[in-house]
Amino acid sequence: MGFGDLKIPAGLQVLNNYLADKSYIEGYVPSQADVAVFEAVSGPPPADLCHALHWYNHIKSYEKEKASLPGVKKSLGKYGPAGVEDTTGSGASEAKDDDGIDLFGSDEEESEESKRLREERLA
Repeated sequence: MGFGDLKIPAGLQVLNNYLADKSYIEGYVPSQADVAVFEAVSGPPPADLCHALHWYNHIKSYEKEKASLPGVKKSLGKYGPAGVEDTTGSGASEAKDDDGIDLFGSDEEESEESKRLREERLA
């Protein structure tokens, strides 16, 4: 996960593509995620990267309120599209947090006893 190096055109292109259907890095309001990514961008993106430029100018308008935006600022590599290699060195080797809890109760691991009871009830 990540945008890559946001100081080079390739990283800015990834950011632009990411923001094509989003207003913010995370959620529906400006947050500390936007501040973290904003601080990683060296300046306004070029005009041909319209989504990134619009986002940049919008977040820049929060200059005095950045500290009061909601959320907790994480390392830059925690933000961005999946499948993009994090070249910033910020958390690239951390394992995904997966506690094994299935919140939606998938039927993939249905026991023989529960299958038998279900069949009896259906009959």
